[in-house]
Amino acid sequence: MADSTQNGPMQGGAGGGAVQFLMANKLDTAMWISRLFTIYCSALFVLPVLGLHEAASFYQRALLANALTSALRLHQRLPHFQLSRAFLAQALLEDSCHYLLYSLIFVNSYPVTMSIFPVLLFSLLHAATYTKKVLDARSSNSLPFLRNLLEKLNANQQNILKFIACNEIFLMPATVFMLFSGQGSLLQPFIYYRFLTLRYSSRRNPYCRTLFTELRIVVEHLIMKPSCPVFVRRLCLSSISFINRLAPTVA
Repeated sequence: MADSTQNGPMQGGAGGGAVQFLMANKLDTAMWISRLFTIYCSALFVLPVLGLHEAASFYQRALLANALTSALRLHQRLPHFQLSRAFLAQALLEDSCHYLLYSLIFVNSYPVTMSIFPVLLFSLLHAATYTKKVLDARSSNSLPFLRNLLEKLNANQQNILKFIACNEIFLMPATVFMLFSGQGSLLQPFIYYRFLTLRYSSRRNPYCRTLFTELRIVVEHLIMKPSCPVFVRRLCLSSISFINRLAPTVA
């Protein structure tokens, strides 16, 4: 994000420095607040301490908050909206547009725990990054315990992004299963497939593409063992070939 940092001593003490930083970056601060709210709602869905009925409402709130965050981020990346095919094509290249679509796909669907993890973890990573900036604006050594937690989270960022990509991939068969179990709509798997192709082609986040490659290598290694039944090997090879044909071309 293009955050404007403030140099030199802040008036009003450490707390005043943080407040000035937040006020100077209103759009980023709005996204930070919406991400914190997404984390709060996602946590109450995953851990339904207020009851299952309330958990379902927190599921929707988390996705709506994520949609708001994605819309704000998309506006930040593409501030001049145009009703044209070129603008739409440019918007579809942005990760924020992908997750705006993702939120709209699942917001009115049957609550699926797997679908909330990408929203929760992306919000956690981005909120942690901005929280560190707020702490730096407050004081270079403020709240060391919180800073330590943020550093640990940042150190595991690659593993978290891989876990998110794994969720994105396995949600595709999950949407098909939901359709046949009566918990999903007919259009959901097709729209989600479009989302997955966008994630596969993402310029900023290659983890979905990387996970597809790693999963293919693992499956091919397992099915080529002599102990693997022939029909299982043929089924897996056919599935790999089918998925490869569906994969979009990446420039």
